[in-house]
Amino acid sequence: MIFENNLAFAQSLDQQDPLQHLRNDFFFPQQNGKPFIYLCGNSLGLQPKTAKEHIEQQLENWQNLAVEGWFEGDTPWMFYHKELKKLMAQVVGASPQEVCPMNTLTVNLHLLMVSFYKPSAKRFKIIMEAGAFPSDQYAIESQVRFHGYDPENAIIEVAPRAGEQTLRTSDILAAIADQGDEIALVLFGGVNYFTGQWYDMPAITKAGHAAGAIVGFDLAHAAGNVPLQLHDWDIDFACWCSYKYQNSGPGGISGIFVHEKHFKDRSLNRFAGWWGYQEEQRFKMAKGFVPEAGADGWQVSCTQVIPMALYYASLQMFEKAGFITPLREKSKKLTAYLFYIVNEVNRSLGEEQYQIITPATEADRGAQVSIIAKHKPKEIFKALMDNNILGDWREPNVIRLSPVPLYNSFEDVFITGEQLLKISKELI
Repeated sequence: MIFENNLAFAQSLDQQDPLQHLRNDFFFPQQNGKPFIYLCGNSLGLQPKTAKEHIEQQLENWQNLAVEGWFEGDTPWMFYHKELKKLMAQVVGASPQEVCPMNTLTVNLHLLMVSFYKPSAKRFKIIMEAGAFPSDQYAIESQVRFHGYDPENAIIEVAPRAGEQTLRTSDILAAIADQGDEIALVLFGGVNYFTGQWYDMPAITKAGHAAGAIVGFDLAHAAGNVPLQLHDWDIDFACWCSYKYQNSGPGGISGIFVHEKHFKDRSLNRFAGWWGYQEEQRFKMAKGFVPEAGADGWQVSCTQVIPMALYYASLQMFEKAGFITPLREKSKKLTAYLFYIVNEVNRSLGEEQYQIITPATEADRGAQVSIIAKHKPKEIFKALMDNNILGDWREPNVIRLSPVPLYNSFEDVFITGEQLLKISKELI
């Protein structure tokens, strides 16, 4: 598509957008009586207008049914998670049996590593991306130490080449091949939180399995953002938070995926809890843990009803949108237009004030464009906020802008560029 840097063109794209109406289903934060242009869905998604209704329904159930709410009413809490599983499965490309909403992201990462990181004297290493989100770094380091290994020897980080901002898939695959039969686990992010790079998950999985390793992913920045086919890609396990692109609220419930090929593997360790016990026998209170079939067998504590209600509200928005395929088509256009607009700002300034570090190839990115501001980065970010444009700041000089297809518009992107140019001329 040939883009134009004017308001009428952006508005024409919005008029042609079949998902434009979904914008009205979300609340936008306000400043000085005006809504923000919200480009921070990669950190916290907006609140669906139906969220309060879902919360109030569960509060009424609690009020009217009390403990009987576990088995009575329109949405018995005992089985509430199963309604979510049907929708979650379509978001990540899995069967409902392979997914489960539970806990929070890093808790789930630890629980899954208990099962899938099984180091031996020869095969004990973990391969991950350099610069992964700190929670992943800390979780992996602590798991390695827990098993008695030195992170300096056991964790192999694959970093971009000198002078480059993103990883080459060939370098990831070469690192896996190089470590060979010493690898116990390949554990990557799906989309890198800093650059917005979407890794080639099928290729990484294939290479990890060829080396004899287990392969897992942290999908915090991928689930609800990019099209995933976790089952078909033969990924062993994954987990994600739901409060970014899936709009489940601050600290919202996490989700897990376990490939069905592992369901009958009794050699897998797990930290068990009552809610993961076989559902039909759970209330017999018997000794000896027998897991429920599927991903539900990794549950530890009982259903978190209120967080699940918020997640359910957002998952229904994905269903309304037609799930990921139409959202992805819009997302590719939004980020392509943002690339164009940022480059237009640089052209008007006569220099590359803003270096885009997100991959230019649309297949290698999701709904995020990260830019390095050459001059006065913090001042520019603050000025954007003062002008009702809310993105995300990352030290030392990166501004992350994420046009989310559920609620952002092409006009949002155009106005962001217009303000970015105005602010740059004033401050530089």
